[in-house]
Amino acid sequence: MASIFSKIITGEIPCYKIAEDEFFFAFLDIFPLQEGHVLIVPKHEVDKIFDVSDDVLSKWLVFAKPIAKAIEKAYDCNRCGISVIGLEVPHAHMHLVPINSSDDLNFTRPKLKLTEEQLRSAQENILKRLTK
Repeated sequence: MASIFSKIITGEIPCYKIAEDEFFFAFLDIFPLQEGHVLIVPKHEVDKIFDVSDDVLSKWLVFAKPIAKAIEKAYDCNRCGISVIGLEVPHAHMHLVPINSSDDLNFTRPKLKLTEEQLRSAQENILKRLTK
């Protein structure tokens, strides 16, 4: 059965898309830790990050880098944090989150409940700063 992320990639489930290439798909987390929280997933569904092929794994950070830079420009933060936890969905994924402290990457905290308008605004905020 396809994961929720695979359904997002194929368009079965709508999302706030940030970027895409032949290997990866990036979109806003709709229950973010911070506004501007982006998920990056490989298009080929693999449960664990270290089961991803070496070729794809080596390209993942290169794909993430311009998105992280856009997040840092779009939000008042010290940096873009990165986390790979992989417990919520059985599809390898990376979190990019604007952070000011390590506590901003605390996944045990309650998630934000943003409106559709806030999510659309976050998407636009990142996209207008995204360069390759």
